[in-house]
Amino acid sequence: MSDNNFDVIVIGAGPAGYVCAIRCAQLGLKTACVDAFKGKDGKQALGGTCLNVGCIPSKALLDSSRQFWNLTQHFDVHGITAKDPKIDVKTMVGRKDKVVKQLTGGVAMLFKSNKVTPFFGTGKLLKGNKVEVSGFDGSAQTIEAANVIIASGSVPIELPFAKFDNKTIIDNVGALDLDAVPKSLGVIGAGVIGLELGSVWRRLGSEVTVIEALPDFLGMADADIAKAAAREFKKQGLDIHLGAKLSKAEVKKNAVEVTYADKDGEHKITVDKLLIAVGRRAYTEGLLGEGTGVKVDPRGRVEVDEHCWTGVDGVWAIGDCVRGPMLAHKGEEEGMMVAELIAGRAGHVDYDVIPSVVYTEPEIAWAGKTEQQCKDEGIPYKTGSFPFAANGRALAINEGVGLVKIIAHAETDRILGVHMCGPEVSELIAEGVVAMEFKGSSEDLARIIHAHPTLSEVVHEAALSVDKRAIHKAN
Repeated sequence: MSDNNFDVIVIGAGPAGYVCAIRCAQLGLKTACVDAFKGKDGKQALGGTCLNVGCIPSKALLDSSRQFWNLTQHFDVHGITAKDPKIDVKTMVGRKDKVVKQLTGGVAMLFKSNKVTPFFGTGKLLKGNKVEVSGFDGSAQTIEAANVIIASGSVPIELPFAKFDNKTIIDNVGALDLDAVPKSLGVIGAGVIGLELGSVWRRLGSEVTVIEALPDFLGMADADIAKAAAREFKKQGLDIHLGAKLSKAEVKKNAVEVTYADKDGEHKITVDKLLIAVGRRAYTEGLLGEGTGVKVDPRGRVEVDEHCWTGVDGVWAIGDCVRGPMLAHKGEEEGMMVAELIAGRAGHVDYDVIPSVVYTEPEIAWAGKTEQQCKDEGIPYKTGSFPFAANGRALAINEGVGLVKIIAHAETDRILGVHMCGPEVSELIAEGVVAMEFKGSSEDLARIIHAHPTLSEVVHEAALSVDKRAIHKAN
């Protein structure tokens, strides 16, 4: 096999792509990975959006801003006071950059140790499972493989009347690299990105206004969880407007004049920075050459079956560029599945129990069906819930807000959905996912011994509550 011939070529080195490439190599397949992502220094940086300008850097800033918020808002109850605390934004952003560099460098080391061959440049699928690589230096070469896996990821959606300049009108990348706390920040979109990055700068002192076109807050989450979260965000000072549609954004000097309309008519506000966070779209422009046979849907996503096969021999697609939630862990599992299938093994992803998390404070997490979905689908169900306010560990750490809600089938007791809002629920949701993956019932969770005192006891009590036998609250 020549240097340009492989068993597998992966286009994209985000979570879906790099995980797939490593697993393919572990299974004995000669693997290449083509990636065009550049870091802040203009050099190649593996890890895609997630590691470079998404999941990881946003969590670093969320943690830094959380520390500052607790210092200024909550530490007094512990008897801890600090005189005139300040935040050095450049140091905070610098710490974030170090975390990113460590992790992207880690992917490079994993490629080396697993003998994955990286190609740095833009990959384009050609007919016959060939990939044209356009290098950063203007060079071009063609490589080929028995199997090509498209993992090209996604990019932010840009509004035609609010183009990104990443100075005043910014996307998630710009919001991660502000050099000072804006006096005021407008956020268009109350989804995961808008809430997380809006929370970062609100905690540091910015006046944050969130404008959401949909009438319901966090419509993808269970209504009880969304209500609890909205109440806490309001206390924190996030000014959230629902059913409000942006119609104009004009940059005037060093600010943005924002025009939006809701049920009460048209409104105008002026903000120092405007973050557009209305969602992401599959990044497939220029990806497919003529005659490949690979199809894309009206939203630009590569069409695949339940096993991520495109219908073209040896061509697969995974992650954000295909149907399903745009979540790093979903892409990773798809990458693992495809690698296993190519190697002749069993591969599977259970799309019904993929967890979703919003890393705000309180955190929000869910997996499975919401109560409204059960109603819409005519599924008989029962629910149980338990508040963190009645949990000893939550009160001991001064985080007694939110709740855990479990939805189970009314006849079989099989768990249909687990929904959470509160401290560390990004970790607690895994228990619910495991229970659902193994077709567990609320009775199963209720009979499992949970250590005391822990936050996980809220899950235990919620499971007990399904059959109205919670111990530490009135049923």
